[in-house]
Amino acid sequence: MTQQDKLAAIRDTAARVLKIEADAVMALAAHLPADFDGAVEAMLATKGRVILSGIGKSGHIARKISSTLASTGTPSAFVHPAEASHGDLGMITPEDLVILISNSGETAELGDIVAHVARFSIPMIGISGREDSTLMRAAQYRLTLPAAPEACVIGMAPTTSTTLTLALGDALAVCVMEQRGFRPDQFRTFHPGGKLGAQLSKVAQLMHDGAALPLVQVTTPMPETLLVMTEKSFGIVGVLDGEGRLDGVISDGDLRRNMARLMSCTAGDVATKSPRVTAPDALAAEALAVMSAHKITALFALDDEQRPVGLLHLHDCLRAGLA
Repeated sequence: MTQQDKLAAIRDTAARVLKIEADAVMALAAHLPADFDGAVEAMLATKGRVILSGIGKSGHIARKISSTLASTGTPSAFVHPAEASHGDLGMITPEDLVILISNSGETAELGDIVAHVARFSIPMIGISGREDSTLMRAAQYRLTLPAAPEACVIGMAPTTSTTLTLALGDALAVCVMEQRGFRPDQFRTFHPGGKLGAQLSKVAQLMHDGAALPLVQVTTPMPETLLVMTEKSFGIVGVLDGEGRLDGVISDGDLRRNMARLMSCTAGDVATKSPRVTAPDALAAEALAVMSAHKITALFALDDEQRPVGLLHLHDCLRAGLA
């Protein structure tokens, strides 16, 4: 086999695997399990946590589904079946709901959890490829996966089945998330770190406020205004009218444009009127886009009465990982 033939075979295999799994997911989308709606309603009604469990590959998928639920507003935890048999059953309370995953539905390691759930009348959702299995007969809500071949050449390695289970878990999580009216600001609460957390940051979370704000009055002489600009080190100063509203801003560019008469002017004489501004509850990413589009390095954040309550600088966005 030539190298070219080898590469072609690799790509053919990859394409075959992806098509098999994609076809299975589309079949699931076209024929959702009859109990799917009831499972979502049961999750919404749960006062405690949604507990997931499974062994082997099913356990890995269960962990991921649990993590997705937890990050989208549904308290959740993964309980390992073996650990459950040695004391961790105490983590599963009557206030909880349990989702058990087993492609065969005959996983012996899940037996103690099934018995515990039955003993305390804890609602249970079963996810399996076999509707008549022991697991599904014990479950109140049966989410049966459609019949589909595994994608591996020997038809045994969990591939299509785990993809289907993961996709079904995502569908459950997103349905519950949307029914709860989960908002972007709530999402950030559970994702404070990394690029995702930065993208969801509000201006109020990054801006400078209080005594740090570089502010002067329209009547403030420019020599005094320059001192404020130097002290605050933002390269900008806000100019307030007699009511405390933002009348304009003075940037380094304004200083250069008025150099000949600068020291005899007031701040109001030099300020650029109607500057670009933002709001404290705006996304910092949106404010950064405004700065980038207009080639400026700072935006004042104004309240409903047009009074400055904060200042967002380009450097604040960079430190937060927005750019």
